[in-house]
Amino acid sequence: MAKFRLVHTSFWNDPRVVEEMTAEDKYFFLYLLTNESTTQIGIYQITKKQIAFDLGYSPESANALLQRFIEHHKLIRYNPETREIAIKNWGKYNLVRGGKPILDCVKSELKNVKDATLIEWVGESVPNDSIRNVYESHYDTCHDTSTIRNKSEESSNTNGSYVTSHDTSTISGQEQQQQQDKQQEKEEEKEQQQEEKEVGQSVSSSSDFARLVEFTNQNITPVLPTIAEHLGYILDDFKDVDLILAALQNAVLNNARNKIKYAEGTLINWRKDMITTYQQLQLKAKEAQRDERNSQSYEPHSNNEYDGLSL
Repeated sequence: MAKFRLVHTSFWNDPRVVEEMTAEDKYFFLYLLTNESTTQIGIYQITKKQIAFDLGYSPESANALLQRFIEHHKLIRYNPETREIAIKNWGKYNLVRGGKPILDCVKSELKNVKDATLIEWVGESVPNDSIRNVYESHYDTCHDTSTIRNKSEESSNTNGSYVTSHDTSTISGQEQQQQQDKQQEKEEEKEQQQEEKEVGQSVSSSSDFARLVEFTNQNITPVLPTIAEHLGYILDDFKDVDLILAALQNAVLNNARNKIKYAEGTLINWRKDMITTYQQLQLKAKEAQRDERNSQSYEPHSNNEYDGLSL
């Protein structure tokens, strides 16, 4: 399926959106509907740290918004164990029309859902009968399988053992199931370790981005999505957040008209001077100050782009 998501213009006229949601709520809800992890079924796996990173929020702020949409707006559910999120009215806008390609995609993606209760919850709001039947059928299958497994476990606990002279086929089946469960647990643990590794690599980037957003909010302009995206590009390009902050500070000190563009131009000039880290900038500034003292220059104002930087 093509990787795009529908957002109806009626979103902005919805009474709940207009009357109950703040500007931040609307931004967060649009993210939940359109981020890269979304699926065709309205249930997808995503970590809280990933949400914070994508939005440029602190983990605490992202978690607070998540809880607000769960408890106050009641538009989503989140399973912290499986890291799955479900959007209640997803099907209302994205699953209106049926057809074999849609049904095949829904069936395929439902197989990856670990928390079957989310399937039932989202399926209730799917307007198309054929698609809703797929949700219900898949949930019933998962529910029946879970019930049988629970009864087997209860029976095992009650009777103590399945081992009898005439029950070897049952034992064999149970051993096979146990091996499959262990293999699945290993695979899930491996996936979780890989995810934690990737998140660990992005934590520092998330923290750096948050520093840029905070500085820009306090000293330049409110960080709208377009500005946040621009800051993200600058961070990806120049890497060193302290160097970028120094360039932004330089733009503020020079009262530049477009301070972010001015800072980006400063970073480009520094790069041409072989300055790619804040440490190198500090050394360059100290050299400039030493040269100025040696030349006994006492001009009241200097145009040197390294002057005025906090070292």
